[in-house]
Amino acid sequence: MSSERVVVIGGGIGGLCACLELAHLGFDVTLLEKEQAVGGKIRQVPVGANDAIGLVDSGPTVFTMRWVFEQLFDACGESFSSHVQTDPLTILARHTWGEQYLDLYADRQQSADAIAAFSSPAEAKAFLEFCAMAKKVYEVLERPFIQSARPSMAGMMGSLGITKSMPLMAIGPFSDLWSSLGKYFKDPRLHQLFGRYATYCGSSPFLAPATLMLIAQVEMDGVWSVRGGMAEIPKAIARLAESKGARIRTNTSVQAIHQQHNRVESIELSDGERIPVDYVVFNGDINVLRQGLMGASMRSAVSNSIPTSRSLSAITWSMNVKTSGFPLVRHNVFFNRHYSREFSDIFQHKSYPNEPTVYVCAQDRNDSGAALEQEERLLCLVNAPAIGDHEVNQKEIDRCEQTAFTLLKQCGLELQESSHSTIRTSPTEFNRLFPGRGGALYGQATHGWMSSFQRSNALTQIENLFLAGGSVHPGPGVPMAALSGRQAVAALMARRNSTKR
Repeated sequence: MSSERVVVIGGGIGGLCACLELAHLGFDVTLLEKEQAVGGKIRQVPVGANDAIGLVDSGPTVFTMRWVFEQLFDACGESFSSHVQTDPLTILARHTWGEQYLDLYADRQQSADAIAAFSSPAEAKAFLEFCAMAKKVYEVLERPFIQSARPSMAGMMGSLGITKSMPLMAIGPFSDLWSSLGKYFKDPRLHQLFGRYATYCGSSPFLAPATLMLIAQVEMDGVWSVRGGMAEIPKAIARLAESKGARIRTNTSVQAIHQQHNRVESIELSDGERIPVDYVVFNGDINVLRQGLMGASMRSAVSNSIPTSRSLSAITWSMNVKTSGFPLVRHNVFFNRHYSREFSDIFQHKSYPNEPTVYVCAQDRNDSGAALEQEERLLCLVNAPAIGDHEVNQKEIDRCEQTAFTLLKQCGLELQESSHSTIRTSPTEFNRLFPGRGGALYGQATHGWMSSFQRSNALTQIENLFLAGGSVHPGPGVPMAALSGRQAVAALMARRNSTKR
């Protein structure tokens, strides 16, 4: 074990991945997490009269880019499948506008056949053309952008060259996602369906860059359900890190990060304890540092040139209910009719949407769509503005809830809930759980063609302080945050080796 001490602040997926890899490399690692359990936004909420009823996944529910975790575990001499049990989904998601539903499948041709029956053969052909382009965009961007530590537009285009950059030119890299989708889909329902990919990184499809169509390829590469829920992933990483010597301290809040001569020298906890350090990995929103929430000396740790825009927040309902009517599968999307209005309400007016789209994760369901006889666990979610640091407008939240559940009923989904079977979480609670940006769940919004290059990388202005999490490159989402943790370790090792030389 090395005598070099590393403290990881924050037990989200980025911090956990950094903790595991650093422990494997032999560092003396301590991870500090203010909540009762690690996982960050991957969290479970107990719903019902007692814990026996079950825990509801109440954060990320879609597991993709499995290779990110396989590579991490391989690098640590372990097998991901030995620690986390997963099942591939045949139906990626079920989508409805009220009168009928459309399933997208892991098999591309099966999706095309479904689209032909739902809309038209012309739209099915357009879907296959869209998928082909999404695959090209993903293949172009995976290595020079997603896996790059410090990507820039000029550097990326230079490394790609003219031939490899042709797919980006073809989609119009300066175009927004919504406009680009219009080149493929004439059916407004399909236009809406694939525009929803922008929300995967907390953004509006009317403002997000066209390159986000690559998310279609990410899903086609595989979507899995995790046995025991998504929380099994952070639990497994934490167990493995501890087996390699890491210390993980939950219910432990950090009061301040202290520096001297442009180096962090210690971490002060809320109870006054001080932990001396050689290196620190901060796994939280970068605004926490810039706002001085970790001490005044941290305000200048992150460049002021990085935008402070806010991504989507959400209202969620963690439920244990009896359902009937609509044939739920694991992932379900209930669309509104006026999609642009939803995002103008959120991003322009900073208000709860009048006509929200509702996502429902039915966590006890498989692909059959068969009704369950007993109560089942649901997570219902609508997009919301990141205004959790403003005065709570309970009336507006209640109105949004009523509209959302009216939409579900109009689409045929009946919920038999009781007063103790639902827990609601609004931007106010998300702001408490994940401070720094008003409850934004994805860091900054990915709006504008340069936005993807405007996130901070792992380095800070302080020599031995490094960043991980969804607010830094390569962006939000479980696999992306995991990659940020690994990039923080790579940056730490490069700095360490450079200093030693």
